[in-house]
Amino acid sequence: MTNGLLCTTFNRSGLVRILSETAPGAIDPKYDFGERLGQWLDFSDALALFSALNRGAWTVPLAPVSGQASTLHEQLARVRRNLSESIVNDGVFGAEPARICFPTPLPDTPADSAPDFTPWHRFYLAHQRDMSAAIEALRANARKALAAGEASRRPLAELDATFEKALAGRERNLLGTIPMLLAQRFARRYQEHRASLRPDAADDAANWAAPGGWLEAFCRDTQAVLLAELELRLKPVAGLIAALGDAGESIEITQP
Repeated sequence: MTNGLLCTTFNRSGLVRILSETAPGAIDPKYDFGERLGQWLDFSDALALFSALNRGAWTVPLAPVSGQASTLHEQLARVRRNLSESIVNDGVFGAEPARICFPTPLPDTPADSAPDFTPWHRFYLAHQRDMSAAIEALRANARKALAAGEASRRPLAELDATFEKALAGRERNLLGTIPMLLAQRFARRYQEHRASLRPDAADDAANWAAPGGWLEAFCRDTQAVLLAELELRLKPVAGLIAALGDAGESIEITQP
């Protein structure tokens, strides 16, 4: 059940859908994630995962939300809210102040030169670092809460730690390709902008970030991808916190 849920979740990810639209042909949202997962695990990872899963079938009873679980639910909501606001408040197209400002052309940028994607690459990586730091800390807290609780819950913490260790490198590599896919979208937005100009029209770089400009459209593209990535990154920790969960529910884990 665990692997099936992981495969289903990834294949239905909003991030995969958005990237498929952003860079057509670069992402195949229908690939067999379960098959890929098997290719990603080396022998030692596979043994660790087998050990974590090879406990037969067991059910985790979910008692009413405890004080610790309630605190973690609040922390999850706060992390999601803070990171979402940091993404949406870009410091350029909105009135709210920004901690990470969306780059805009310098005043002396030649209008007839293609913009360099480097500042926007750094912008995206800064948001990824923020997400990684905040979510990793919350995920560690959730695992500690499970490990310190009832014995029936502890295998979930072990299973999550095993998956995180086995897939961390692959996850970094995959998420690291997202800015490169956005670079394609960036170039296409700029090309469409240039193609829309009349032959005798001047192209003022100062207007690129004006309302309705091509850079504003790219900012919206970037925000949509960042928000989708945020939701994907939050899924594992949200699942752990849910396991501390609500009365009358249970999670069944079966040997694959």
